[in-house]
Amino acid sequence: MKLGINLGYWGAGMDADNLAVAQEADRLGYSVCWAAEAYGSDGPTVLSWVAAQTERIDVGSAIFQIPARTPAMTAMTAATLDSLSGGRFRLGLGVSGPQVSEGWYGVKFDKPLSRTREYVEIVRKAMARERLSYDGEHWTLPLPGGPGKPIKLTVHPTREHIPLYIAAIGPKNLEQTGEIADGALLIFPSAAHLEDTALRHIRAGRAKAGRTLDGFDVCPTLPLAVGKDVAALADLFRPYTALYVGGMGSRRQNFYNQLAQRMGYEKEAAEIQDKYLGGDKDGAAAAVPQRLIESTCLLGPVERIADGMRAYADAGVTTLTLAPAGFTLDERVAGLRAGVEALEHAGLA
Repeated sequence: MKLGINLGYWGAGMDADNLAVAQEADRLGYSVCWAAEAYGSDGPTVLSWVAAQTERIDVGSAIFQIPARTPAMTAMTAATLDSLSGGRFRLGLGVSGPQVSEGWYGVKFDKPLSRTREYVEIVRKAMARERLSYDGEHWTLPLPGGPGKPIKLTVHPTREHIPLYIAAIGPKNLEQTGEIADGALLIFPSAAHLEDTALRHIRAGRAKAGRTLDGFDVCPTLPLAVGKDVAALADLFRPYTALYVGGMGSRRQNFYNQLAQRMGYEKEAAEIQDKYLGGDKDGAAAAVPQRLIESTCLLGPVERIADGMRAYADAGVTTLTLAPAGFTLDERVAGLRAGVEALEHAGLA
């Protein structure tokens, strides 16, 4: 099992630290450094900045938002980043959510599965430098009846095949991800529930494509905090968990809330959402079960974290992406180093 690092969103007050974290991860032998985007910093700019100042670590988008760019623009960006980084780019895609898609980008959040499938097909054709023509439900290239003609990408990526990941949570999206992608970006993964909530759906999609899980990158992100007091460390992530389970999306459409329910927290997920949407964020955080946090984070001394890593490897994780907690650079770097130490302690390095 390999390790990754997730920088999250740029512009959260830790910009200089984020670059130093990426450089330390590069020095420590981490496999990939991911950067996110929502409605603040954009992913490509951050990744080009990191790639220019690292040597070996891959840089990946977790995620480029599908409503933010045409598929051809994403293919151009991916090819450029792969070329500039010397073949170190990984393309992660996701549909975002209805609030961001419709409120920020003005793109209707409808038919996310078919939209993702078409998007991936066009991106793959463009990155393969085929003359681009496509006749789908969401995109038609070239536009009919006009001056457009099929053209092909002029940039040559370093690699013939740029790895393509999809951020997936729901069963249908996970199945489609297994069918059309090279890897899955997962959030709030529990090793004990990974087979039921994710892998069986991915495996079904791989079977549709005539493939197995061999070569498919199962890549969850886990918050990490090192210390002796596990309960106190869990409290660090209560607001984070409450935000996603309670406040991401709407009452009717919150993928993270639905995931918590599938993990057996139906009553708790409802309470967290009620309190969060009602304006009681502290109450929502307090309502997050301790066992939910402990099962979706790596907490405690290095030996306990090593046990957790071993459980994820046994469950089928191939790249474990860490998000070390900390308000200072020293704290985050200590988390990075503890991750490597734990991986070695677990016998997985």
